[in-house]
Amino acid sequence: MHIRDLPYSDPGDPDVRSGPRFLLWLGRNQIRGQLTSMAWGLLHQCSIAGLPLAVGFAVQSVVDRSGGRLALAGGMIAVLGVLIAVGDTMLHRTAVTNWITAAARVQQLLARKTAELGSALTRRVAAGEVVAVSTADVEKIGWFVEALSRFAAAAAALVIICAGLVLYLPSLGVLVALAMPLLALAVLPLLPRATRRADVQREKAGKATELASDTVAGLRVLRGIGGEELFLGRYRRASQEVRTAAVHSARMWSLISAIQVLLPGVLLISLVTYGAALAQDGKIGVGQLVTVYSAATLMLFPLRHFEEIAMAYSFSRPSAQRAVRVLSLNRVARPSTIDTVPTGDLYDPVTGLMAPEGLFTAVVCGDPDEAGRLADRLGGHAQPAVAKEDEAEEAGAPAVPSVLLGGVPLDELELDAARTAVLVQDKDPVLLSGTLRELLDVPSSGRVAAADALAAAQCGDVLDALAQASADTGGDPMSTRITERGRSLSGGQRQRLALARSLVTDPEALVLDEPTSAVDSHTEARVAEGVKALRKDRTTVAFASSPLLLDLADRVALIHGGAVVAVGTHRELLRDEPLYRAVVTRETDDEIAAAGPGTHEDIDTIGTIEEIEERA
Repeated sequence: MHIRDLPYSDPGDPDVRSGPRFLLWLGRNQIRGQLTSMAWGLLHQCSIAGLPLAVGFAVQSVVDRSGGRLALAGGMIAVLGVLIAVGDTMLHRTAVTNWITAAARVQQLLARKTAELGSALTRRVAAGEVVAVSTADVEKIGWFVEALSRFAAAAAALVIICAGLVLYLPSLGVLVALAMPLLALAVLPLLPRATRRADVQREKAGKATELASDTVAGLRVLRGIGGEELFLGRYRRASQEVRTAAVHSARMWSLISAIQVLLPGVLLISLVTYGAALAQDGKIGVGQLVTVYSAATLMLFPLRHFEEIAMAYSFSRPSAQRAVRVLSLNRVARPSTIDTVPTGDLYDPVTGLMAPEGLFTAVVCGDPDEAGRLADRLGGHAQPAVAKEDEAEEAGAPAVPSVLLGGVPLDELELDAARTAVLVQDKDPVLLSGTLRELLDVPSSGRVAAADALAAAQCGDVLDALAQASADTGGDPMSTRITERGRSLSGGQRQRLALARSLVTDPEALVLDEPTSAVDSHTEARVAEGVKALRKDRTTVAFASSPLLLDLADRVALIHGGAVVAVGTHRELLRDEPLYRAVVTRETDDEIAAAGPGTHEDIDTIGTIEEIEERA
C-alpha cells in the first residue's frame, strides 16, 4: 500500500477482542509493507555490520604491507557506504509509509464506525475520548506498527552478525553470541512495571484534563457560587498527582535506558580485555580483534530497537484498547439481512409508540433523556444492556426488541437501507464546514428540491445573511462558505439549516428531536406548517413540548415512565390528560389540583394557534 493510494477502498473488519489482538490484526493487514521495510532494514543493518570486516581487513593489510588488499578494502568500504545510504533511505521511507497507512486505516475504521452509529456514538462513548482516539492514539498505534518492522530487521541482523562472528573468530564470536540475548532481554523484567507506571500516568492525566474541561465549562456557575478556589485546589492536587506519576514513569524508563548502556559497556570492556590477551599470545591477529570489537560496538545500535519496541508497545497497547472500545460498538443486535427499504407504520415495541404511515406524529416526554433514547431507538440505534440475544439469554436478561418499520425490524436492515428508511435529526445538529450547496448535497430521494426544503424550514433570513456575506461569489448564498459547525450563524439559523438538510433527504420516516427549540414562536409556527406541508403523505415524528407545533400534529403521543400513556390530538389531551397538561403548560401538581378537572373543558372553543399558545 502506497500513501498515494490512500484512502483504503475497504479498511477491513478489525479484530476488536482486545488491544493486542487489534495491533496484531493491523500488522497482518500490512504484512507486505512490513516485509518490505524489514528487507531494507536488513540491508541497512548488515551493511553497517560489514564495515568492521572491511576495516579489520584494511588494518591487517597495513600490518602485512599489502597495497592490493588495502585497495580492495577501500573498495569494500565504498560499496558498503552506498548500501548503507540506500538501505537507510528506503528503510525510513517504507517505515514511515507503514506508520501513515496504519494510522489511516485506524482513522477510516473510526470514521466508518462514527457514520454507522451517528449520534448514538457520543451517548455511549465520551466525545473527548473519540477525539483522543482519532488523534493522539492513532499516532501511537502507527508508531508501534512502524517500529515493528525496524525491530524485526534489527533482531534478524543481530542473529546474522552473531552467527558470522562465531564463524569468523570462534574464540571471541562465542562470547558475543552468548552475551547478546542477555543484553536484549535484560530489561524484560522491568517492562511490566514501566508499562503500569505509564498507564497510571495516562489515567491521572486524563482525569486532570477532564476536571479542567468541566471547570472551564462551568466557570460562570463556579464564579456565581464562589467555588473557584475549591475547584482550583482540586485541579492543583490532580496536576501534582500527574507530575508525581510522570516522574515515577520517567525513572523506570531512565533505568531501562541506563541498563541498555551499562551492560553493553561491560561486554565491550570484557571483549577488549580478553581479545588483547589473545592477541598478545598470538592466537588472533590485530585485524581480527579490531573486526570483532567494531562489530560488537555497532551491534549496540540494533539493540536500541529492543528498547524502542518495548516503549512503542507500552504506549500503543492502551491506545489500541481505547480504539477497540469504540470499534467494538455495534449499531444492531442482529446481523443485517435486508437491503430493501420498507414502508409502513413506525412502531416501537418498548414504549408502544405508533407513528402511522403518512401522518405527522408529535411525541411529548416529560424526561428529555428519555426522549433522546427513544429518538436513537427510532433511528435503529438501540442501546440494549446486552447486545446479542444469545448473550442476553446467558446473562438472564431479555434482548431489547427493535423498532419496526412496516413490520420489518430496523436492526435487520443493511446500514444504507436503514439510513434511507429513517433519519433522526438531533436536538443539537452539527453543520460541517463548506458552502451551503455542499451542505445540502446529501443522499436523497430526489423528490424534495433544496429551494423547497429551505422555504419549508423558513431559511429566508439565513439566505439573505449569506448573500450579504458572499460578495466574492456574486451574492449567491448557495456558494457562501459556512464556517466549521456553523459558528458564523445563530443557534436558530443553524437549527433551520440542519432541518432543511434533513428535509432534502426525504426519508421514509423523519424523526425530529426538538426541531424548533432555538427559534421564536412566530418562526416556530411557520416552520411547523412548512414541515407538515412538505412532508405530506410521509411519516414524520417530532419530539416537542411547544403547543404551536403540537396543535399542527395529526396525532400526539404522551410518554411517561417509558411507555405511551395517552394518544390523541393536542386539544383532546390538553383537556383530558392532567399529566400532558402539566408537561405542556409547565403546571405544577398543586396548580393542577387547584384548577380541577373541568378547567380545560372549553379547550375545543379555542380556534387559533395563537389563542392556544396564550392559554397554554
